[in-house]
Amino acid sequence: MKIERYNQYSVHLLKKYGKKVYKLPVNIPGTCPNRDGQVGEGGCIFCDELGSGFDCLPASQTIQSQIAENKAFFRRRFKAEKFIVYFQAFTNTYLPFAQFRENIRAAVAKEAAAENDLVGLAISTRPDCVNDRYLDFLLEIKEACALDICVELGLQTVNYHTLARINRGHGLAEFIDAVYRIRSRGMATCAHLILNLPWDSGADTVESARVLSALGVDYVKLHSLYVVRGTVLGEMYERGKFEIISLEAYVEQVVSFLEHLDPAIVIQRLVGKGPREELLFGNWGASWWLIKKQIEERLAEKDTYQGRKFDYLNGKALRRFT
Repeated sequence: MKIERYNQYSVHLLKKYGKKVYKLPVNIPGTCPNRDGQVGEGGCIFCDELGSGFDCLPASQTIQSQIAENKAFFRRRFKAEKFIVYFQAFTNTYLPFAQFRENIRAAVAKEAAAENDLVGLAISTRPDCVNDRYLDFLLEIKEACALDICVELGLQTVNYHTLARINRGHGLAEFIDAVYRIRSRGMATCAHLILNLPWDSGADTVESARVLSALGVDYVKLHSLYVVRGTVLGEMYERGKFEIISLEAYVEQVVSFLEHLDPAIVIQRLVGKGPREELLFGNWGASWWLIKKQIEERLAEKDTYQGRKFDYLNGKALRRFT
């Protein structure tokens, strides 16, 4: 019998919905407050012009057209039966409220959900772009359409100095505030982390797991750092200004992270992937599924699992008296 050593997203979805569920990426025209001067200039040092939307259909397509095309693809390729519409690229709440409302309504319109196969919405954004008015509208949609809603927040690291170094334009406080506001409305949260940022240590990896566990986030996406030509990070990489840890070290980082993470938190991803064009460094030249396999094999070799070291909350020092 296979031992489930971490709380895997695909297994979670199958248990929750009883069907094979896939995310439908949606790409809308947009930008980021860290690019246009609202909170910063130039964006995060690793971000390219596509804003992590390299796997998406063109933003010139309507939302409903993208949903229909992606549905057909995932049904044909993966036999998917249920879907989550995923606003993926850039900062999907960094819009005038009327435009945000229009986008969400288009995603859940009768035409998009005509086959009764839509189970949820996922909206990717920044921690400093979460606002009560926008969340209240999402709650209305959740209740009116009986959909699960998850707000995905790009945190990347809990280390404030690294956040400043990569020019994120926000700190940990904004992330904590966003999580509390989202969860208070009964909606889910997903945290995105990069586990091999050159300025982070193994201690930062552990602390990231501890903070996310204490906050009670619902999902985590782990990414490996990729370096794209033409970005600030790409220029630094070409000048030899930093080193990236080995693949073996990354695997150990992920294992350590999982050991300290609340076992109730669902892992949506163990490693990311970058755009094929203009990539200076990505996943040590290995495919993402091979790295995923190595992580799973390392968990088995160490006979360890998610939550093995999750023993630090609820006043651990008082356990001597209980």
